[in-house]
Amino acid sequence: MTYARHRAAAPLLALVFTLALLSQQAFAASRDRIEAFLTTTGFDVALESIALASASAPQMLGIDPDGFGSDWTRLTEEVFDIEDMHNTAVSILEQTLSDDALNHAVEFYASDLGQRLVQAENASHMIEDDEAKQLEGQEIVSGLIQDGSKRVEELKRMNRAIDSSGTSLRALQEIQLRFLLAASASGVIDLQLSADELREMLRRGETGMRQALQLSALAGAAYTYQDFSDAEVVAYADALEQPLMQEVYELLNAIQYEIMAMKFEDLAVRMAELHPAQDI
Repeated sequence: MTYARHRAAAPLLALVFTLALLSQQAFAASRDRIEAFLTTTGFDVALESIALASASAPQMLGIDPDGFGSDWTRLTEEVFDIEDMHNTAVSILEQTLSDDALNHAVEFYASDLGQRLVQAENASHMIEDDEAKQLEGQEIVSGLIQDGSKRVEELKRMNRAIDSSGTSLRALQEIQLRFLLAASASGVIDLQLSADELREMLRRGETGMRQALQLSALAGAAYTYQDFSDAEVVAYADALEQPLMQEVYELLNAIQYEIMAMKFEDLAVRMAELHPAQDI
């Protein structure tokens, strides 16, 4: 069996799944309703967009992706298989998403405002040139600040509601850690640090990474919701802060990050087929 199947568990994500299983299993929604939930809320497209994150993998290892040629495209398509990621998410949600939470989220996202939000979010998720999107979003934010607009604070409130428990930073650190360890175990890189040393290195960079995530999220939100009125942005932030919506997003975030971690580990193992070992 490969390293990816013997990975260390991510404590934060595991805790979320365990609590959800214990508290909601008896009230979990059916598979058909989960499928409808994914489409209505746009989470199916968010899952599909995980594949775009593979572009950052070679850079994390100090490898030039151009050296892989067409093999890189083939490999990422195999590892980040959309149907496989979708089925994984559905299987988890079948066991963990309560009917109350599902109904609440679907009711909002099926509304006129909700469907317009999903359309905008789906389009934003699938933009491959993230750097261009970030630059445009930053320009929008700068303009709002110069105008003294309160919209910036509402966008920040929206982002806080989407990640109310602050899991993003820890989850991304865990993804990096698991990816680097898997790449080392498969011989893609010669990792000179132990797992504990690597974790400490990531911890030391927390402040800068947290700030970068917050700025990136703000620019992304400014870009994604630029065609919505201030009142609609406020209404969305209000909706995201509702307890049942918080329950939905905590679960969806955990699922998305866990799938990313698993796929990046699989990618690290498979990269050994394409490139000789590198020092890091």
